[in-house]
Amino acid sequence: MPKFIPGLKLSELFYREAVKPIVERAFPTLRYSAALIGWGSEVLGFDTPTSRDHHWGPRVLLFLTKAAYPKLNKKIVKVLADQLPCEFMGYSTNFSKPEPNGVRYPVKIDRGPVNHLVNVYTTRSFFQARLGFDPAQAITPADWLTFSQQRLLELTRGAVFHDGLGDLEKIRRKLSYFPRDVWLYMLAAQWIRISQEEAFVGRAGDVGDDLGSQIVAVRMVREIIKLTFLMERQYAPYSKWLGTAFSKLEISRRLAPVLLQVLRAESWRSREKWLSKAYSLVARRHNSLGITRPLSTMTSNYFERPYSVIHADRFARAIKQRIRSPEVKKLKTNIGSIDQFTDSTNVIEDLELSGKLQTVYE
Repeated sequence: MPKFIPGLKLSELFYREAVKPIVERAFPTLRYSAALIGWGSEVLGFDTPTSRDHHWGPRVLLFLTKAAYPKLNKKIVKVLADQLPCEFMGYSTNFSKPEPNGVRYPVKIDRGPVNHLVNVYTTRSFFQARLGFDPAQAITPADWLTFSQQRLLELTRGAVFHDGLGDLEKIRRKLSYFPRDVWLYMLAAQWIRISQEEAFVGRAGDVGDDLGSQIVAVRMVREIIKLTFLMERQYAPYSKWLGTAFSKLEISRRLAPVLLQVLRAESWRSREKWLSKAYSLVARRHNSLGITRPLSTMTSNYFERPYSVIHADRFARAIKQRIRSPEVKKLKTNIGSIDQFTDSTNVIEDLELSGKLQTVYE
């Protein structure tokens, strides 16, 4: 196996040194764009040598105009199959046929044609396939709230190698982050999620249910982490990369050691003590955002019960008062976005189903 090189860098070199010369020689007047966005750990910058076993290697996405696509799609694919080298920087450019789930594996060959991973799309068809949305249209709050953050992250990370059509970067800027009032609505919803269970670590432990206390504590750690992504205006990836991406947030340096202590705690009182420190840290981060008046960062008892909580609902109420958009203000539910009220892959990855969930915001 050749020396590991991050897949995004490998694909950029593959485009510039192999794909681009062939395309521009065979189709000298062609207007197109080239990128690596949309899926894969390398798009997020999280790939490692382990990633190389499937759907990883020299690959590029090419984008054509609506008029050029039906005429040139198959021709470009064939020219590249006939002219691409069988290897690039020691990695096979030839891949297996797709498995039922779409995954392809590198297969070494000595001579062409190459079954390559240079995929051709129109810009519109690509974004419709990845988001179920026409990028030329205005994005409504209900659209934003039913877009998976993982999908948004995949579309706004990666790299555009050449934007000859002039639209890829424009769309990526459009999708770069939630509009302010949608963001405020989601922030409030995340504080509400914390408020709903913050007393349960102590309550479960108090009745001798240490396993139940641990389960709630793990849930609270996850909700706190998701809150910090919102606070730093970063899309949160799905669970496989959540901890990795969290480690790159500004607050992680101070917060991660505290959250690890929550997970390592052997009693509910210790668990609660470390959670209280975590709550105070994120409360201070909230105040630094300047979106509400400063709120107390101290934990206190849960009403008359001796369980230490931050009373997260008060943050939610204060944030919601700052929403100005009539469309967002009229939302009747506090469930937040699709990623906040479900983590079911079957829901989030099914664009038809997730699109139907817009009805919950009506």
